[in-house]
Amino acid sequence: MERNHREEHYVARVGWLRAAVLGANDGIVSTASLIVGVAAASGRGEVLLAGAAGLAAGALSMAAGEYVSVSSQADTEAADITRERREIAADPAEELRALAGIYEDRGVPPELARQVAAALHAKDPLAAHVRDELGIFEHTEARPLVAAGASALTFGVGAALPLAAAALAPEPQIALWVTALSLVFLALLGAVGAKAGGASLPRAVARVTFWGAVAMAVTWAVGHVFGAVV
Repeated sequence: MERNHREEHYVARVGWLRAAVLGANDGIVSTASLIVGVAAASGRGEVLLAGAAGLAAGALSMAAGEYVSVSSQADTEAADITRERREIAADPAEELRALAGIYEDRGVPPELARQVAAALHAKDPLAAHVRDELGIFEHTEARPLVAAGASALTFGVGAALPLAAAALAPEPQIALWVTALSLVFLALLGAVGAKAGGASLPRAVARVTFWGAVAMAVTWAVGHVFGAVV
């Protein structure tokens, strides 16, 4: 009887989830902090101009930063795979012994470890070494364009929320409204990220709201004390 066993694991989402949560969180926190700081010393026009500039600059910066960072990881992975391919071609017997040793270290009996290593070498030795020796898996390998796109998109969405709040709030209360609504947005983001990643919801919500509140409070204090656009 043929069995089709397929499970969906949270780790399969790590390639885009980290970049998406980081982008949205940074979009909300940085733009809200900028708006709150400017609102402490300026009017609505300056607030909206600063917020829009922060959205555009931040989205591009996030995309560029993620692309460069993840590209470096991808280059390192590619170099390791190339080196492993050469080592297998130069001394396949030694690489077979090394693979069997990895399985023995994980608790597989020596004879069975050699059989498993031999079977995997017979099918695709490079894939076996990439997975079990280098620890590179398909669902965790570096994808620069995916990370950059997720960061830029979610940053823009996150930044648009406090910017919209600043546009709609009464001018004397812009800082208050943006702060309150941004904390709500952050709490929702923490909940969504925890749900998508299978993490603790209360811990994720508390973490993002606490640090977001700290960032906005510090920026408001700077704008209030110095009376200048920050």
